[in-house]
Amino acid sequence: MVRLTRIYTKGGDGGQTSLGDGARVAKSDPRVAAFGTVDEANACIGLARLHADADADAMLAAIQNDLFDLGADLCTPEAPDPKHAPLRISEAQVERLEREIDAMNADLAPLDSFVLPGGTPAAAYLHLARTVARRAERGIVALAARETVNPAAIRYINRLSDHLFVLSRRVNGNGAKDVLWVPGKNRT
Repeated sequence: MVRLTRIYTKGGDGGQTSLGDGARVAKSDPRVAAFGTVDEANACIGLARLHADADADAMLAAIQNDLFDLGADLCTPEAPDPKHAPLRISEAQVERLEREIDAMNADLAPLDSFVLPGGTPAAAYLHLARTVARRAERGIVALAARETVNPAAIRYINRLSDHLFVLSRRVNGNGAKDVLWVPGKNRT
């Protein structure tokens, strides 16, 4: 576990922060942006949990913990022979998301159109979390174009947005309360 005795350190007052390996980088660094956006997705999931039923809440609680693992993974650059083994997202975490997606999707009717964010409060917040997870994915992929990133981290964030979409449909009465896009509906 991590023990925090001080919340502010003043170490970031000059626009830099420390990575998991102790390196100092600008707060605008793509690595910091990537794990910062993962943190935003986690906060959105916290909002969704306020409106979730027990089953959805349990899945989202596990995801929130995973997102801290993902943040730890991203904040520690890959290095040969590190002094301490860094925490990395595992394939088992990706596979758990896939199992949950498949189980939820089995009860959903196929879609005839794209789903607009909304329906129930839980679904609306899940869509918000999904869009932030997609932004986090873009940031992680951009980082991976510059530096080595754990491939499972990319797979996890990709599956997460799918999971949040399918869960939003499940909490919308298995799709009954989905708001569907009607192309050109308001054109004159």
